[in-house]
Amino acid sequence: MAAHELIQNLNIKENAMLKEFKAFISRGNVIDLAVGIIIGAAFTGIVSSLVADIMMPIIGMLTGGIDFSNYFIALKGGTFATLKAAKEAGEPVIAYGLFINQIINFIIVSFAIFILIKQVNRLKKAEEATPAAPSKTELLLGEIRDLLKK
Repeated sequence: MAAHELIQNLNIKENAMLKEFKAFISRGNVIDLAVGIIIGAAFTGIVSSLVADIMMPIIGMLTGGIDFSNYFIALKGGTFATLKAAKEAGEPVIAYGLFINQIINFIIVSFAIFILIKQVNRLKKAEEATPAAPSKTELLLGEIRDLLKK
């Protein structure tokens, strides 16, 4: 009999937990967060392409063809033409050029998010500026007030 009661208690706890999970997952902010993560992942791909395929060639041209991705320091003192060659040789390196690329990437992402949030805030202000129509209750109260004044 004790095993049956234990199983029944587990089922009750399982049902309560399932209900609690359903309530949690159906809250608006959880769904908004999931959508934000998905859009963020797609946005990261776009920004990475913007940096690697558009911005870095322009920056490289302006700096005389400098490719930051091949700037590194070989810690054991070896000389290598590229970062890839140093890594293939097993040389420990400080790849500060890749770090510079990430800083540029961060600045571009931050600026893009700033522009996006600025536009969203502008749209919210436009929505807030339009006053909401009075509810039926407010209209009825207004009519009662006007009748009492007469």
